[in-house]
Amino acid sequence: MKRLHAIVEGRVQGVNFRSFVTREARKLNLTGWVRNQADGTVEVLAEGEDVALTHLVLSLEKGTPMSRVDEVQTSYSQPTGEFSEFVIRY
Repeated sequence: MKRLHAIVEGRVQGVNFRSFVTREARKLNLTGWVRNQADGTVEVLAEGEDVALTHLVLSLEKGTPMSRVDEVQTSYSQPTGEFSEFVIRY
């Protein structure tokens, strides 16, 4: 188990990107959240199995047909277990 913190840069706001991330994370049985940042990036915090987190990062890098992902910055740490599901934060 790990905790992933990711910042997604590009055209990722206003293109259903947060909904896409939520669907992907839930399919992978991850917990945590996704939210838009004031600087135009999308922030993701997810906890779960290493393989599932790797798949999520690949999905973040690919994006949606309407998005354009320029860069995904990732860092990992120990999970806290504080989340019970994966949600969109506003």
